[in-house]
Amino acid sequence: MKALTLSLALTAGLLLQAPAQADTLLVERVQAEASQSMPARGQTMAQVEAKFGAPQQKHAPVAGPGDRAHNPPITRWDYAGYSVYFEHSHVVDAVAIKATPTEAGPKPVQ
Repeated sequence: MKALTLSLALTAGLLLQAPAQADTLLVERVQAEASQSMPARGQTMAQVEAKFGAPQQKHAPVAGPGDRAHNPPITRWDYAGYSVYFEHSHVVDAVAIKATPTEAGPKPVQ
C-alpha cells in the first residue's frame, strides 16, 4: 500500500512539472475572417477590383490537365490579409491568410 501511494505521488509530481500541451483552436482567426469584408462568391474580377482596389499581387491562371470544361483556369489575387480565387473571371472563394507561417489548420479529410 505504501508503494502504491509513493508511486502515485511520484506520477502526480511528474505531471505537475510537465508543461501542458494542447491543440490550439483557430477560433479567433475564424471569427476575424467572418467579420472581415471580403469579395463574395460570384462577383466578377472587375467588381472585385472596383470595390476592393488593385490586389497586391495577381497570379497567372492555373488549369488542370485535359478538358477545360472539367479543369477551368483558377486565378489567385492576393490582398493584405486574404486571397481571392477566381474560376474563369468569377469569385469562387476568398480565404484569410495564415496569421503565422507555423499556423496549422484542420487536417485534410482522408
